[in-house]
Amino acid sequence: MTATAQRCGLVAIVGRPNVGKSTLLNALVGQKLSITSDKAQTTRHRITGIRTREAAQFIFVDTPGFQTRHGNALNRNLNRTVRSVLADVDAVLFVVEAGRFSLDDAKVLALLPEDKPVLLIANKQDEVKRRADLMPWMASMQERRDFAQFVPMSAKKAADVERLLGIIAPYLPEQPWFYEADALTDRSERFLASELIREKLFRLTGDELPYSCTVVIDKFEEEGNLRRIAATIVVERDAHKGMVIGDGGARLKRIGSEARQELERLWAAKVFLELWVKVRSGWADSEEHLRSYGYE
Repeated sequence: MTATAQRCGLVAIVGRPNVGKSTLLNALVGQKLSITSDKAQTTRHRITGIRTREAAQFIFVDTPGFQTRHGNALNRNLNRTVRSVLADVDAVLFVVEAGRFSLDDAKVLALLPEDKPVLLIANKQDEVKRRADLMPWMASMQERRDFAQFVPMSAKKAADVERLLGIIAPYLPEQPWFYEADALTDRSERFLASELIREKLFRLTGDELPYSCTVVIDKFEEEGNLRRIAATIVVERDAHKGMVIGDGGARLKRIGSEARQELERLWAAKVFLELWVKVRSGWADSEEHLRSYGYE
């Protein structure tokens, strides 16, 4: 294969919170890289997933859902991340829920660059009871912008994901690949550990715990096929600390156990994980704390 036959480019995945962006990234890459939960604002960082398929290398960038309802430093940081991603990419996947378009969707659409091809991804099509109901909605969406492609799909269906890859490929520039053919992400194991712990935290606390909590990796050591990890869950109030720890420490123990098991599956390695919980009042509205906790 000659270098000129190769295609490679960056593709942003954008949309309001909870439209399935992280699930879509994981499906496109074929590996869990971006955490998922029912809690809004789950994704907080620029997460890069890489998929090499035939002559094309796709570099997908999952972004935080654009924040329209909260004005603290954390959400301003998340919105800066979205804007910086859009400036660098070759194409944009604008993800919405099939048959729905809210004011928050419209606010994200208004941010999308006019000089980049934008593909409208109507996700969760499998949840639409009557496909005929999508026709007038599709027509109304085309009036909002001249989308490069309209792709109804479900990120949970492998055939839909493969079809989407074929649709995206022609939008990638003809140039040599940026990564090796088997690369999956440019994020470190340390970063993936913090994200998976945070996912278990959100999933196991449900709506009890506000989203303004984070995970800091204090120690990450590799000893052959063993990873020794120490991490701190940072919350804003003493009451939140109690929610995370649970009765007799039961909830914190379960968070650690489920995170450890998933990390062991991800890396095919043994993991020793220690978790602590600390209170840092106002961290989500402090630029200094955000930088110290690894927010871009």
